[in-house]
Amino acid sequence: MARIANSVGLDYHQDAVQVCVENADGRVLGNRKCPNQWEVIRTVAEQFGEVGSVAIEACTGAADLAEELIQEAGWSVALGHPGFVNRMKQNPDKTDFSDARMLADLVRVGYLPRVWLAPREVRELRCVTRYRQQLVNERRNAKLRITALLREHRVGSAPARRWTRAWRAWLSGLTALGVPTRRVMERHLIRLEGLKKEIEEVEDWLAEMTESDAVVERLRSLKGIGLVTACVIRAEIGRFDRFQSGKQLARFCGLSPRNVSSGTRQADAGLIRAGNPQLRATLIEAAQRLVRFDPRWKALRVRLQRAGKPYNVIVAAVANRWMRWLFHQVQPEVAAA
Repeated sequence: MARIANSVGLDYHQDAVQVCVENADGRVLGNRKCPNQWEVIRTVAEQFGEVGSVAIEACTGAADLAEELIQEAGWSVALGHPGFVNRMKQNPDKTDFSDARMLADLVRVGYLPRVWLAPREVRELRCVTRYRQQLVNERRNAKLRITALLREHRVGSAPARRWTRAWRAWLSGLTALGVPTRRVMERHLIRLEGLKKEIEEVEDWLAEMTESDAVVERLRSLKGIGLVTACVIRAEIGRFDRFQSGKQLARFCGLSPRNVSSGTRQADAGLIRAGNPQLRATLIEAAQRLVRFDPRWKALRVRLQRAGKPYNVIVAAVANRWMRWLFHQVQPEVAAA
């Protein structure tokens, strides 16, 4: 008679991992803490017998450990959604001991709410795209500080558009600022110029990383989609074929309307609170371009405007439908890759 493999739950921490091993009947064979090293974890778990399914809660660093256990130990490892796992626990207390056992239980009975384990190249692309976004946020903050200094000193309207060369030349010759304020302003302008160069350098990294990526190439061939937008979509979504429909993909991106209907009252309450904020913001920005320059989505914008829809609702609707359309456009490229 074949022996049934054990189930393992791993509660991840930076320095240590709580390892819980259960047999097929749900009996705990061992639940102990060990160093955060795949060799030690394998030794601890396999002393109780063959390891079958393994669950680890998705968090910072968990993907790297899961990848090591898959490649080096040959285990079948799944990432669990931390939010859903916490809701399923039904216990006000939280300990590493109970968390590891919960994960082992869920993966044993097949109820683990799984999270996609992105390959290393996708995780590295995420790292670079999110770093670029951090630089963009710093640039925005520098601009806000400069405009705040101008408002504080009651500087009137400039003769040129903000942040252009003519505007910066006017700002350099401005006499309404005192010496200390001018020094602060110059520091902000130097930082702003440095951020601009650094962002351009990071975008060169993105172009190099995705040079042979079929999905990014397909995305960039679409109207209104540039390098940064394509890289963010590729990094945050990963593979389009892991979704069953375009509707599911749009919901993952946080572009689906949230229903608050009750009884005879039918209403929406904006977009659902889900998805990566940077991905959703990128898709909304893309929709802003599509409703202006792409005839298909421009026609949809006009139709919704005639129906009395607000502009922000129109843009969100275009982003939602564009992602559902994109699901079918990129699928052949994914299959070919």
